Parts: sequence; C-alpha cells; structure tokens
Amino acid sequence: MRIEILDYQARWPQEYALIEQAIRAVTGPAVLRIDHIGSTSVPGLAAKDIIDIQLSVSALEPLEEYGNGLVSLGYWWMQDNAERNKRYFREGEGMRRTHIHVRESGSFGQQFALLFRDYLRANAGDCEYYARVKREMAQRAWESVGAFGDAKDPLFWEIARRANAWAQATAWRSG
Repeated sequence: MRIEILDYQARWPQEYALIEQAIRAVTGPAVLRIDHIGSTSVPGLAAKDIIDIQLSVSALEPLEEYGNGLVSLGYWWMQDNAERNKRYFREGEGMRRTHIHVRESGSFGQQFALLFRDYLRANAGDCEYYARVKREMAQRAWESVGAFGDAKDPLFWEIARRANAWAQATAWRSG
C-alpha cells in the first residue's frame, strides 16, 4: 500500500471550519472546545488528506452526550480503538475523510495534540523536517496506514521532545 502525502492544501482550514460548524450544532455543552489538529492544521505542512479534529470534553462518559450528535452527522464510533483514554470517530461512507479524537479536557493526550500542532506552526525548520521524512517514508510500500503510523513514531517522539522544551521555554499554554 502506498501512502499519499500532499503538499499543504489551502482548502484544509475551510474544510475543517465547515465540519466544526456542523459538529458544534449537534454536540452541546459536553464539548468544551473543538480544534483542528494533525498535519492538515499546520500551514505549509505536507500531509495525508485527512482532517483531524479534537473534541475536548468534560468527561468521556456518557458517550451519548456528544456521540449521538456525531452519529447524526454520519460519523461512526470506532469502538475497537485501542486508546482507552479517548473516543474515536470516523467518517461514514461518501463523507470527507475525517478523524475525530474525543479527549477529556486537560488530559495529557488533549494537551499534547495541541502542543505538537502549535510547535510545528511556530518552528518552520521542524515543520519542514517532519514533512521531508514523512515524504521519504511514504515512498515505501506499507502493509497498512497503521504500519506507516507506527514507523513514524520515532520521528514523532523526536520532535515531541523539542516541542516539550519549547513549551517550557515559552510558557506555552493551549489557549
């Protein structure tokens, strides 16, 4: 399987905004914030054509408080997600490729997704480095998208260490 990494697409923020608006209309007060995360949220960063969205909630349970709204829009709850500290939804058939990560507000995962995004937005060198290595890796044949993601982990954690140092030096907050 080949992984397709696209140059940054100016349409990604607009696509995110439309999805966010629809989600906001159906999820209610359990959702404290909605953020565009992942590579498509970083201007100039090459990425797979997937809009990653993070919903920060007051509590993961009951799932119905936000999940019913997502399902009403056509998203599927991925019950087999191995990460027990988040809920994960995917687009339904015929929908724009979207990954929705639901995490508790203030949790490590919720904060870390925002830090990684903000660090890459503020550090062009690591943004370019991340894109270059992803493109190089994408040239290989992969068993699955998951295998590509797993192989990318060392790169991710290398940049994450620098993002953590940057957060300390700048007193970064998730805003």
